[in-house]
Amino acid sequence: MTHPKPTLLQLLPLPSEDAPDRLNRYFDVIRLWEAADPNAAMQAHQEAIRVLITSALTSTPAELIDSMPNLRAICSVGVGYDSIDVRHAQSKGIQVSNTPDVLNDCVADLAWALILGAARDIGRAERYVRAGKWGGANPLPMGTKVTGKRLGIVGLGRVGLAVAERAAGFKMDVRYHNRHERSDVAWPYVQSLRELAEWADFLVVATVGGDSTRHLVDRGVIDALGPEGILINIARGSVVDEDALVQALQDGRLGAAGLDVFDREPHVPDALKNLENVILLPHIASATRETRRDMVDLMVDNAVAFAETGRVITPVPPISE
Repeated sequence: MTHPKPTLLQLLPLPSEDAPDRLNRYFDVIRLWEAADPNAAMQAHQEAIRVLITSALTSTPAELIDSMPNLRAICSVGVGYDSIDVRHAQSKGIQVSNTPDVLNDCVADLAWALILGAARDIGRAERYVRAGKWGGANPLPMGTKVTGKRLGIVGLGRVGLAVAERAAGFKMDVRYHNRHERSDVAWPYVQSLRELAEWADFLVVATVGGDSTRHLVDRGVIDALGPEGILINIARGSVVDEDALVQALQDGRLGAAGLDVFDREPHVPDALKNLENVILLPHIASATRETRRDMVDLMVDNAVAFAETGRVITPVPPISE
């Protein structure tokens, strides 16, 4: 006797040719974006849904979770989970998984692209050539040397560690700020974020998002980094006080910035767009074919593992009250 397949609600399409077939093998899949009336589709299946597929950038609030009384697992594509009410889900016994490790290298690579791009003013130089200004009366301003400088990292987790490891090739002095000092690395720990910013030439933000880190990089930290300092953010836009950042870049109190994330994505303040001393990217740190494939594969692995064993493979750590 065959048992009916559990029902899975998929909130977003996945950039994978294999994922739909793998999911269909184990679940009755509701692809919400394909429904003529998504609300009606939800109501028709809400009692049956056992697994939810979402992403690090797809809002998954308590209200959505509560609308599915038999939901038992949330499988997310991405490392961050500040868009998911994990605490609420865990309080109801719902497992939440993410896709750690598989995107570390690509995010760290992009951090270094932003470091080099902001320091050497690559965005402005590229626009200068395209505009036919090369050889004209107004030469480009000089850039900033990267090799041998001081690199501060905010959040020495998986991605922060990958960023720090790459600094050896640039002969850089590395220090870090974390919730807690790590015993497994040789780089110096700096308990005060402002002290780290005062010391650093480059400050890379690689910490988690969410309420606990909102505006962690505030005006005081930005001013400590100073008029020759460069701020790089590949974490979450909420970690940096965006208004303070804009003002500092406009006033010359901060040298430059490289940003892949913003506080109200996809909205980017016009004031940032009008500045030459900032590189703006549309949250593409993990956006390579290889990494996105690996992220989706791991997310599907989590869903399949739940169907087969009742346990996901990469659960999000418990979030206490």
